[in-house]
Amino acid sequence: MEEFLNDLPKLAKDKHKENKTFFTKLKKKAPKQLDYIMQELHEAEFKKTDCLTCANCCKTTGPLFTDKDVQRIAKHFRQKPQQFIDTYLRLDEENDYVLQSVPCTFLGADNYCSIYDVRPKACAEFPHTDRKKFQQISNLTLKNVAICPAAFNIVEEMKKRIKY
Repeated sequence: MEEFLNDLPKLAKDKHKENKTFFTKLKKKAPKQLDYIMQELHEAEFKKTDCLTCANCCKTTGPLFTDKDVQRIAKHFRQKPQQFIDTYLRLDEENDYVLQSVPCTFLGADNYCSIYDVRPKACAEFPHTDRKKFQQISNLTLKNVAICPAAFNIVEEMKKRIKY
């Protein structure tokens, strides 16, 4: 996994143009069964991928925290939402709450998340490869293939399954 993670940014860069072309075609004419195909590819990949051996998403990027996330996590810590915000979050350029720094504050040395049961929605849904109307998040997916080995593998399988 370590070697693949080291190579992933370059692999993603090498495939970027091909992936962008593929996603452009996907947006114009998505197959009728796309959601079903994506669900299948996602499940197959995560049967063989253990996120605990990687945690690259937690080490290199930070999720957006919705108001619901803030409420839920603050309650978990028995804090007022503003106290949680002041301690862990900042506003980014788009006025979204994000972590003050990466790697994630809640990531342990063992790659376990200390707030896993109440983690932000963005974390729970990452890498978003099983999302309905998948073709609508192609820009996000293009970024995620450089971060997440599973997303990279899913997109590669997707290109084999869906021919343009």
